Amino acid sequence: MKAFDTLSVRNTTASEDASALGQLRTYLAQLALPLDSRLPPERDLCRALGVSRAELRKALAVLETEGQLWRHVGKGTFIGSRPIDTLADITAITRRTNPAEVMRTRLLLEPEVARLAALMATSGQIAEMHSCISRMRQAQTWRQYEAWDNRLHRLIGEATRNSLMLALLDTLTAVRRAVVWGRQRASKVKPDADHHSFVEHDAIVAAIEDRDTDRAAQAMRRHLESVERKLMERQDDADGGVVSAGDRDRTGRETVVAAR
Repeated sequence: MKAFDTLSVRNTTASEDASALGQLRTYLAQLALPLDSRLPPERDLCRALGVSRAELRKALAVLETEGQLWRHVGKGTFIGSRPIDTLADITAITRRTNPAEVMRTRLLLEPEVARLAALMATSGQIAEMHSCISRMRQAQTWRQYEAWDNRLHRLIGEATRNSLMLALLDTLTAVRRAVVWGRQRASKVKPDADHHSFVEHDAIVAAIEDRDTDRAAQAMRRHLESVERKLMERQDDADGGVVSAGDRDRTGRETVVAAR
């Protein structure tokens, strides 16, 4: 009986932790904070989510592991991946590169990431990939869409179980966020129902689920080539050309980085 009671307590604790994580994910998606924004204090988050401090910290730790958040001792918890080395290093890289170079690098790296993910992904990771796609379709803003899109691409990286490859992907993502191409049309509040990435993401995840390494790599390449075409089209339509991450904040508009 005592063993049964212990098992029940463990199951309850695991359920509470999962619930806190799910609530935190939903809360952050709805909050739609820009990258590098600081989260509210833990006491405010606990009150908003109705969870204990211990449950919240476990959920925050999971999102930090996933690259959705990063924490700075004494300063707080921030949206996005932890800066690679220092912000100055990323700034130095972005000054030497351009959107076309970023896309070329993505085309070199990410199809191989998808190929390895098809071989190594767990059933749990594949289920989460499907969940990300569903959340993207339900997104009510470009910012919400981008948050789940970023999560999907990083999850594919995590599925490789290759720490060096994931580190390279994180570095590329940090540079990509700082070097963006064109501007989102002001008339678009959220992705259209027939947004090109939906079926492309479906194809990538279906190939990973089928353990078809070549198909996964090809699907990712087709997706990135499609993104590249859209970026070029929007660049032709844009008045200002290339804009920086700082310009995104000043214009108040989402950038084409959301077109992934």
